[in-house]
Amino acid sequence: MKTETTKTTRRALLRAGFAGGAAALATGTAAGARAAGDPAITEIQDWNRYPGKGVDATPYGSPSSFEAHVIRKNVPWLTSDPISSVNFTPLHEIDGIITPSGLCFERHHGGIAEIDPNAHRLMVHGMVDKPLVFTMADLKRFPRENRVYFLECAANSGMEWRGAQLNGCQYTHGMVHCVMYTGVSLKTILNEAGVKPEGKWLLAEGADASAMTRSIPLEKALDDCMVAFGMNGEALRPEQGYPVRLVVPGWEGNMWIKWLRRLEIGDQPWQQREETSKYTDLLANGKARRFTFLMDVKSVITNPSPQAPIRHGKGPLVLTGVAWSGNGRIRRVDVSVDGGRNWHTARIDGPGLPKALHRFYYEFDWDGSELFLQSRAIDEAGFVQPTKDQLRSVRGTNSIYHNNGIQTWHVTEEGRIENVEIS
Repeated sequence: MKTETTKTTRRALLRAGFAGGAAALATGTAAGARAAGDPAITEIQDWNRYPGKGVDATPYGSPSSFEAHVIRKNVPWLTSDPISSVNFTPLHEIDGIITPSGLCFERHHGGIAEIDPNAHRLMVHGMVDKPLVFTMADLKRFPRENRVYFLECAANSGMEWRGAQLNGCQYTHGMVHCVMYTGVSLKTILNEAGVKPEGKWLLAEGADASAMTRSIPLEKALDDCMVAFGMNGEALRPEQGYPVRLVVPGWEGNMWIKWLRRLEIGDQPWQQREETSKYTDLLANGKARRFTFLMDVKSVITNPSPQAPIRHGKGPLVLTGVAWSGNGRIRRVDVSVDGGRNWHTARIDGPGLPKALHRFYYEFDWDGSELFLQSRAIDEAGFVQPTKDQLRSVRGTNSIYHNNGIQTWHVTEEGRIENVEIS
């Protein structure tokens, strides 16, 4: 009886408090109206009443069960087999600029290589003074660097070249992520071997079943590339190249060789499959652009978006998205709510790091009218994100790579959102 009396008294006080003081503080607001009789406030919940699990219940840790829907997803019909396929980062569900390791999109050409780090080796050879082979222990004895970079697949937004296709920014733009890499400067490793004067290109090869290989200009290799074994403070995940991968900041993701096993120095590019029949940009006249390494300035509104409709009705609305550029930092992001007729400067928040995602926000009161949401990024080199029509006028519609055109989301009066295109 005593326990029940205490409980009743507490509930009565809560009801009285919210009917008076709390409701008065929120006069005229939906929040104030809800507070007076909301059982989530006035009733004691189980998590208030019973002890939770102990410290060793999940030794590694995992997201809340209420966030189980926040996962990578694939589109099964895009490829014939998941071994050579892609899944997508849920951009609409995350905030800030760092992508959690478990949500970084995957792109594989021969499945995930499961490699014992003790048996893994990295060979450096070709036009060098001293061919070398490194164990993982050897690599970890070099001076380390920690750098935050975005990684974007060249085919990101590729399905949108001919018009609006996939309904959700996870699918239109989700082949991008941004993490902190820990590793060794590639220049440090190449200096150990000594690059001969005639060496102009580097071939990087992975240890996966596809033996992924790409040619990289030596100038880039000696600039800001890394050999990374860490990601977001822990070891690389197997799907992200464990135990070691190449990091090629600002350039297309296919060059960021995972499960890195070999670096060869040569005097010209190798013309591998992934840089001839693939990862070239087919133009309208039938010719193809090769070695289009740089990922151009780009942005997308992640919320609201098709997978994140407006559910709260009219009133204050926080619009957010991400912007990035292989040229360096993002200088400004503009947002339009009327399909590009008028533009408003968004607020960039968080660290503005070169070749990393930038988080932007635009807050406004939604009156419940139809919207056509767009974002347009401008980088520090002065490049402005183009419209899709501007991009097609130069490139045509045959390509699936390097689509950085402005994305449009149509918002209905009910808050539903759809991928559309404005001519």
